[in-house]
Amino acid sequence: MDLYEYQARDLFEAHGVPVLAGIVAYTPEEAKAAAEKIGGVVVVKAQVKVGGRGKAGGVKVAKTADEAFEHATNILGMDIKGHTVNKVMIAQGADIAEEFYFSVLLDRANRNYLAMCSVEGGMEIEQLAEERPEALARVAVDPLVGIDAAKAAEIVAEAGFPEELRGKVAETLQKLWTVFKEEDATLVEVNPLVKTGAGDIVALDGKVSLDDNASEVRHPAHEELEDKAVADPLEAKAKAMGLNYVKLDGQIGIIGNGAGLVMSTLDVVAYAGENHGDVKPANFLDIGGGASAEVMANGLDVILNDPQVKSVFVNVFGGITACDAVANGIVGALNTLGDSANKPLVVRLDGNKVEEGRAILAEANHPLVTLAATMDEGADKAAELANAAK
Repeated sequence: MDLYEYQARDLFEAHGVPVLAGIVAYTPEEAKAAAEKIGGVVVVKAQVKVGGRGKAGGVKVAKTADEAFEHATNILGMDIKGHTVNKVMIAQGADIAEEFYFSVLLDRANRNYLAMCSVEGGMEIEQLAEERPEALARVAVDPLVGIDAAKAAEIVAEAGFPEELRGKVAETLQKLWTVFKEEDATLVEVNPLVKTGAGDIVALDGKVSLDDNASEVRHPAHEELEDKAVADPLEAKAKAMGLNYVKLDGQIGIIGNGAGLVMSTLDVVAYAGENHGDVKPANFLDIGGGASAEVMANGLDVILNDPQVKSVFVNVFGGITACDAVANGIVGALNTLGDSANKPLVVRLDGNKVEEGRAILAEANHPLVTLAATMDEGADKAAELANAAK
């Protein structure tokens, strides 16, 4: 889950990271009141989960509360890269002397954590990494050790901070690591991390991504950070049902058991779709090891309520849950859904008790169901049916 900037700021403050005052506002009137409360120069910042806010006109300096009202009026409702601005943060103005960059993230490729740091902050880090890679220090972080005093000193030295700043910056990096570790984040980024005119180090902007897998058990409070108003309704529905679902932009619904099989199915369907009007997968849906009638019905209920979906490909490899149980789940799901099941299903079963599973589906002889012997055959048929229904 990606957080808004104001949520990241609040997490930083809770863990002792130096930040400036910030108040979220949903109306111009609230923005004016927030500016009056903070006092002095403030910055009105659009709260959207996308970069490029400043270039789009979503970040404005206000010298008075009336100016904050005016800027908030213009920014609220603005579209920034497809994201509508529904709230702004009124942030205390900063006396910026220098801008730096820091992030710590999950490095999946190397099965490790990675800290990145630069004395050239403020600009888009992707641009800096491409144009001047030597200006961006990359330091591996051992998950068992984290960013302790020694590792923080290594990072600031690699980044080229002047000697007189290293102590203060290193102390802040350790606190940012605490955010990363204690909140089970996959990314903590500060751009810019600034030195003020008074010589203080302050996190002026923050980006945090949290690991959803840790939320339910370890961080139930994280649920309050989710913006349900902008969540995709199908994803929200699937989450409430306990389904591992991600909506995509295609026309072929996908159901499989096991993340690896579902990912492979996406690839095969996308390839098959090239021969049938360039149709594409409409979702990722992993029903896991259990494929009961209830689980299958929930999965089909979510997928069939996506108006973009024109066909569904159910691709299951029977293991602990045998294919006969999966087939009974499909038949039961179609009976449960009744008339709401109105799009063709292509079903490919393989593995434990595959013959029994196919026999159950053949005997049911549901008009919407087509059996496929292989994954390639099933993907091709699903693509054909989706293209015909476009």
